[in-house]
Amino acid sequence: MSEPTQKYSITMPRDVAEAARARGGPSGLSAYVAAAVARQIERDNLNDLIAVAEAEHGPITDEEIQARRDTLLRVREQQGIAGSSAA
Repeated sequence: MSEPTQKYSITMPRDVAEAARARGGPSGLSAYVAAAVARQIERDNLNDLIAVAEAEHGPITDEEIQARRDTLLRVREQQGIAGSSAA
């Protein structure tokens, strides 16, 4: 069962709207925009979580970030996941 929806009016640059409409395909512009907004909310929530963690434990160093990326890459390679260099 999906969440209830409500119609909104938004303003965005025409080229962005047309690119989103083209990418939306059969799902349509509304579904594409809703998914993009949901991803942004997830990112915002993660940034909030990082800020809280860094306030408590100090900033994350570049070396720590690279160590985590290396670990993810090793796990992906062990699992045979090809082309997963999103980190």
